[in-house]
Amino acid sequence: MNYLPWALLALVTYTLVAPLMSFATTGNSPVPSNVATLMANSVLVLVTLGLVLVTNENAANYITHPKSPYIYAAGLCLSIGILSYYRALSLGQVSVVTPVFGMFLVTSSILGIVFLDEPFSARKAAGIALAVVSVYLVSVE
Repeated sequence: MNYLPWALLALVTYTLVAPLMSFATTGNSPVPSNVATLMANSVLVLVTLGLVLVTNENAANYITHPKSPYIYAAGLCLSIGILSYYRALSLGQVSVVTPVFGMFLVTSSILGIVFLDEPFSARKAAGIALAVVSVYLVSVE
C-alpha cells in the first residue's frame, strides 16, 4: 500500500485548494476565476516540469505514444473541470461547491466499474449511495 501516503498527501493539500481559491476570487479585490486558474495551473506546470527534469523522464518520447490521445482528452476534461470548479467557487459557498464537485469520486468509480472492469461489490454500492446522500445533505440549504 505504498500509494496511501501519496493519497493522504493529496487529500491534505487538495483540501486547501477550495478555501484558498474562494478567498482569492471573492470579497474585496477579487481575482477573476480564469486568471486565478491560469496562475494556479502555471505553478502546477512549473512544479511538474521540475519533477520531470529531476527524475530524468523524457516527456517528448510520449507526445505521440499510442495512449497519448487519452492523456490529451483527460487534459481537456481537467481544464474544463477546473475552470468550472474555480468559477463555481467564485460564485458560491465552499461548503456547497466542494461536495458537488467531489461527486467526481462517485462518478469516476462508476466509470471504472462499468468501463474498466473493476470489481463491484455490495460494499462499493453502499459507499456510492452514502456518498450521494452525504453530498445531498451537505449541499442543500
